[in-house]
Amino acid sequence: MSGLLPRRRKGWPAAFLFDLDGTLVDTKTVWVQAIVAFLGDRGICATLEQINAMVFGRSWLDIQADMHRMFPKLAPAAPAEDAAALRPYYAKLVSDTASLAIPSSVDFFRKAARLAPCVIVSGSPHADVQAAAEACGIAHQVEFVLGAEDYGRGKPAPDGFLKAAEMLDVDASECVVVEDSSAGVAAGRAAGMHVLGLDRNAACPQNMAGCEWLVHDLSEMDVDAVFGDGEVEG
Repeated sequence: MSGLLPRRRKGWPAAFLFDLDGTLVDTKTVWVQAIVAFLGDRGICATLEQINAMVFGRSWLDIQADMHRMFPKLAPAAPAEDAAALRPYYAKLVSDTASLAIPSSVDFFRKAARLAPCVIVSGSPHADVQAAAEACGIAHQVEFVLGAEDYGRGKPAPDGFLKAAEMLDVDASECVVVEDSSAGVAAGRAAGMHVLGLDRNAACPQNMAGCEWLVHDLSEMDVDAVFGDGEVEG
C-alpha cells in the first residue's frame, strides 16, 4: 500500500472508505460458487441461494462461523485454515483477478483518490484485499486496506469504518463510505458516515435505505462535481 500520500484536499470529504467485493471487484458470485463446491467436496449439499444469503456484505469471519453452524458436518477449522482450503476453489473459477475489476468503480476510485485519502475496508482476508488492490492497479493510491482480521465486529457493525477513520485521524462524520450491500450500508450509517450506495446486486437484492446517494453504476457519479469543490494541496 502507498502509505500516507502527499496529495490532500482541504475540506470535505475527509476520506473515502470503499468496500471491495461487489464494489470494486465483481467477486461475490465467484466466492459463492467456490463455497458451494468446497462444501460439496466435503459431502455437504448447499444451494447457491443459501450461500448468497450467508455471504453478501459480510465478513469472512462471520461467514466461516455461520458455515460451521449451518453445516455441523464440516470438520472444525480456524478461519485461516478454511480460507486457505477455499482459495483453490476460487482459483479454478478465476485465473486472473484483474478480469473481475469493475472498470467504472476503479475509475471512480482513481478520481476520488485525487481529492481525499482512500481506504479499502473489506470483510475478506487482509491478504486477499491487498492482492485485489494490486490486481485493480490502484494499490499505489490506497492509503491502507483493512481485512476481516484487522478490526472487531464485521458489517453491519461499524467497527471497520471507525477503525479506518481513527487510523487516518479524521472525523467519521466527514467520511464517505462506498458500499453495495445492506450490511455495508448499515455499517456506514452506524459509523455516522455519509453513504454512497452502489445498487448492482440484481441476483441478490439489497436494502439500500439510508444512502445519501444511490446509483446502479459509479459512472453515474460526477466525482468532481459532487465532491471536488475546494482546494487541493500537494
